[in-house]
Amino acid sequence: MTEPVTTPIGAAADHKPLVQVLVNGQKVVLHQSEATGEQIKAAAIAAGVPIQPDFVLSEVLPSGKQKMVPDDRKIHLKDGDEFWAIPGDDNS
Repeated sequence: MTEPVTTPIGAAADHKPLVQVLVNGQKVVLHQSEATGEQIKAAAIAAGVPIQPDFVLSEVLPSGKQKMVPDDRKIHLKDGDEFWAIPGDDNS
């Protein structure tokens, strides 16, 4: 005998967006349609992408150019977005 699962209003599981993006060529699933650079990197690390939290994240634009995504900047995500995370320059 199983009891129905109840979800608080506004938190229905079927309304939670799943967005699939690529980070360094590997699929990463995020559970929100907006995320900061820090959140994207954290999701990538959790998905097994071999990057570190201090890597520099860039979004690959349709033109092929890259645009840096700061850790504290929130961006809108859509399926298929592509990002690269690389070690930052140490200028030494």
